[in-house]
Amino acid sequence: MSVANSDVNYINSPKGLWSWLVTIDHKRIGIMYLFTTLAFFALGGIFALLLRIEHLTPGRTIMDANQYNIAFTLHGAIMVFMFIVPNVPAAFGNFFLPIMIGAKDVAFPKINLLSYYVFWLGAILAVCAIIFGGVDTGWTFYTPYSIRTNTAVIFMASGAFIMGMSSILTGLNFIVTVHKLRAPGMTFFHLPLFIWGIYATAIIQVLATPVIGMTVALLIMERVFGIGFFDPALGGDPILFQHFFWFYSHPAVYIMIVPGMAIISEIIPAFSKKTIFGYKPIAYSSLAIAFASFIVWGHHMFTSGQSYLASLLFSVATIIIGVPTAIKIVNWVATMYKGKVSWETPMLYAMAFIFMFSIGGLTGLFHISLAVSVHLHDTYFVVAHFHYVMMGGTVMAMLGGLHYWWPKMFGVMYNECLGKIGAALMFIGFNMTFGSQFIMGNLGMPRRYYDYAERFQPLHQVSTVGSWFIAASFLLTMSYLIYSLFKGKKAPANPWDAKSLEWTIASPPPTENFLTDPVVTEPYPYGTPNKARSHA
Repeated sequence: MSVANSDVNYINSPKGLWSWLVTIDHKRIGIMYLFTTLAFFALGGIFALLLRIEHLTPGRTIMDANQYNIAFTLHGAIMVFMFIVPNVPAAFGNFFLPIMIGAKDVAFPKINLLSYYVFWLGAILAVCAIIFGGVDTGWTFYTPYSIRTNTAVIFMASGAFIMGMSSILTGLNFIVTVHKLRAPGMTFFHLPLFIWGIYATAIIQVLATPVIGMTVALLIMERVFGIGFFDPALGGDPILFQHFFWFYSHPAVYIMIVPGMAIISEIIPAFSKKTIFGYKPIAYSSLAIAFASFIVWGHHMFTSGQSYLASLLFSVATIIIGVPTAIKIVNWVATMYKGKVSWETPMLYAMAFIFMFSIGGLTGLFHISLAVSVHLHDTYFVVAHFHYVMMGGTVMAMLGGLHYWWPKMFGVMYNECLGKIGAALMFIGFNMTFGSQFIMGNLGMPRRYYDYAERFQPLHQVSTVGSWFIAASFLLTMSYLIYSLFKGKKAPANPWDAKSLEWTIASPPPTENFLTDPVVTEPYPYGTPNKARSHA
């Protein structure tokens, strides 16, 4: 049921900058996370464009080898730790998790605000690395080089450590909120699938993030005090660092991608006008991915000298984790089958997600095979695979979710025609940029190299031109979304005729979310009177 817009909402009540800085409203904290992470995304994207421009020609184009290494590291570290990991859980999760379960806020509102400022503290330390000369280790901080280099590793590692604390606080808050603050009648199997994804992500955040915190803490201690943990010259073991790092960082891949999958599980039924196909398998698959993510880290280390038995076991485990992912994709496609599909901008991004994430997942199978992995390891094939999963997956889903929930968050509609143009530019540019890198990698182009043989130049140029299409898409998207904030048509409560709980309240939502507790009997009541409605 549509609810009339109210002139008083979370945006303007209370008023003033200070009210935002000290707010404990989950919606305002979500908005602050959204714009903060998007700002870091823009910064990381600038470094990416510089890297691609450098590869227009062999040899020096705009920077030397040391500057290239620094730009490469900053691009990766900013994108991973300051954008992809926090963006969807902290921004959309904060904004919508309480509303979608019928709560007035998260379980610990003050800790929620604290997590935002802890994130900022870590981000400031990481940005200090740029001011003090940059970091040239790559975003993985591999030892022993990260211990011996003279660049600002300590600043970046300290920033990652502190941002990890923010991630843990957010994850704990979400877990308690889901368990304790659900609306009357909302059992676990009445939860929207977005909540299942955020809940599974929170479990990974709480269990895996302490490992990377411990790892970077040991790295800092080794640099400062000369204690031999990882450097062979000090009696340490660099392979131990890889085990610690990837034990966190492969689950972190799912911290990045599971929330994106959760967004797609909301968009597809809304624009297919059908109940999601296989609700319980999709819900269980989120938990299965979360738990299986902890047993596959060794597939990053097939060339490290680990035993053949260990490599075999990690290979089998990685095959297994593909099953719950495949369940989601099959069910999404089945949901669209015989549905009344409408092709608004969020649905276009959802289709881009399915296409590009499927390519990313299928090319991951190449790395499961020990023999093939040795050939492709540390080539551009890995770069392309990673970006098809992370950007073709998470970023496409984020953009889909941003367009899907923009009317709800801000109470205005954006220009649908420009939205579709932006999605088309993104799709073309992304596949130009990273599709060509699959070919380069298979031909033997190493990743992270400053220079390259002339035979790779045409493919590098295609990749670079594609990055310009991506940049054009983001600039266009930013322009029409910002314009909509000032000149956009007022949004109705439910512009998409979607059926989850957040669409039953006004756009933008009131400060208290619901005037009375909603009563929920099912998550997606398509084709029936909306039983998941509030009395606001």
